[in-house]
Amino acid sequence: MPGSGPLRVNREVVIPESELHFEFARSGGPGGQRVNKVETKVVLRFSIPASRALEERHKERLQAALASRLTTAGEVLVQAERHRDRIRNLEDARARLAGLLAQALLVPKARRPSRPSRGSVARRLESKRKRSATKRERRGADE
Repeated sequence: MPGSGPLRVNREVVIPESELHFEFARSGGPGGQRVNKVETKVVLRFSIPASRALEERHKERLQAALASRLTTAGEVLVQAERHRDRIRNLEDARARLAGLLAQALLVPKARRPSRPSRGSVARRLESKRKRSATKRERRGADE
């Protein structure tokens, strides 16, 4: 039951179900009389260093981007307890892990510095000259 197949993160990365480790616990959310009997909370663990599905560059990028979320062993933990049944929490945890990994694997677009055009520089300097002349004329009237 646990995973329902491999986890697709993006076009390049697909994590086999064998690398995802699920734990179940009693959830603190709604549930009525069955709340203290059924383990609906899902804790999903994924070890970045131990993964064979990730290339080395992906591992480095994930470890840098998710540094604050990793355990000392380099695992990402995702807890899901929004829903009252285990299957929906399992799907929620898988979706959240896939989203987290996909976001961390995005390579930011390189910023290329731009320069103002000659016309915009000329317009800026002309407006500064006009403003300066206006202030100079006001100064001359009082003194």
